[in-house]
Amino acid sequence: MPTSRTGRPPVPRTPKRPATPRLARENGVLAFYTRARRGWDRPLTAYYLIFGGSLLITVLGLVMVYSASQITALQMSLPGSYFFRKQLLAAVIGAGLLFAASRMPVKLHRALAYPILAGAVFLMALVQVPGIGVSVNGNQNWIALGGSFQIQPSEFGKLALVLWGADLLARKQDKKLLTQWKHMLVPLVPAAFMLLGLIMIGGDMGTAIILTAILFGLLWLAGAPTRLFAGVLSIAAVLGLILIKTSPNRMARLQCLGATEPQSGPVDCWQAVHGIYALASGGIFGSGLGASVEKWGQLPEAHTDFIFAVTGEELGLAGTLSVLALFAALGYAGIRVAGRTEDPFVRYAAGGVTTWITAQAVINIGAVLGLLPIAGVPLPLFSYGGSALLPTMFAIGLLIAFARDEPAARAALAMRQPRFGRKRGAGGTGSGRSPRRWNTMRRRASAARSSGER
Repeated sequence: MPTSRTGRPPVPRTPKRPATPRLARENGVLAFYTRARRGWDRPLTAYYLIFGGSLLITVLGLVMVYSASQITALQMSLPGSYFFRKQLLAAVIGAGLLFAASRMPVKLHRALAYPILAGAVFLMALVQVPGIGVSVNGNQNWIALGGSFQIQPSEFGKLALVLWGADLLARKQDKKLLTQWKHMLVPLVPAAFMLLGLIMIGGDMGTAIILTAILFGLLWLAGAPTRLFAGVLSIAAVLGLILIKTSPNRMARLQCLGATEPQSGPVDCWQAVHGIYALASGGIFGSGLGASVEKWGQLPEAHTDFIFAVTGEELGLAGTLSVLALFAALGYAGIRVAGRTEDPFVRYAAGGVTTWITAQAVINIGAVLGLLPIAGVPLPLFSYGGSALLPTMFAIGLLIAFARDEPAARAALAMRQPRFGRKRGAGGTGSGRSPRRWNTMRRRASAARSSGER
């Protein structure tokens, strides 16, 4: 047996086994999951999801409004880009509101709660004044501003209820009053019922449903006990059932659930069935932008309530799933902001806005898919309508401001803004100044490393 230089017999070595492709693949998947989880947990994730998701939904909505509204505009002897230009103007104004809301401090948001509520109530009451209010599709919920511009005050009632309800519950929580059911319900529930009454006088049950969802969201965040929550829900369900039973139009919409023929007995289900036709003819990748057939007079409200159906026809399943993913990301980011804050107003306001946008998206998309009755509510940030777009973009600005206000997010944002300059020091040159030091992200990383941002 050969010996080593020291005279000892060599130690036999076990031959190394080659790494199997399966093990390498598993390690690669694990590493990718770890990196994705680390990136998902960064403090700026919610900020980017809210800003990027809302921007993509708005831009895609502008494209689809232009595509879906061309035929309707031409049938009304208007330019093909008429509705698109109005929506673009509303989006520009809404972008200004979003930027202003995202830069406002929380104290200013709370200070605006009562003025916005008073203004919304005044305008919603003004709708019922003869000569001022305008009826659209049987609902008396509009005010003419002159020319072709109209405003729907009930859309601003959603924002008013979110801000005012969040401020009210936050002040009561600071005084430890939310442990008593009367302080939890009064005056939040009576004020919400007042708004609901003003809306239902005009006949807009779809907006009333969204307002009810916001009220339930605020009560849930405030920690309402199950029996109290169930009691309010039961009262709302009974009132809703009465309103449906007493309206032939609402009963007809309810009977169109699952309809496959435009004329299902005595009920006309034309809009619901043609919405399904549009989605079914889109396939996986759709027929292409502008190539929808249903928007040629077959599908009513193609650019407003049923724009999701035109999206499915022109962009296919891929387009509709993309829209759903964007709304899901926006909802997750809102829940994350509400769950990570210690400020009660931020928690209630972020939860209320998230409930508002998520519930409205679910009701609109569910109606287009034939799973829910047609409620006549637009798809947030996506459908045509400046009255719905402006308060929604302001609400998105609220979420952005709350996401930026987290301590870890503030540190991460400060680390992404390099500042350059000179620092004075005792041991400097003859001019009394120390050499220029570049204040880069790397030098500040140690101060903000606790935030998890790299």
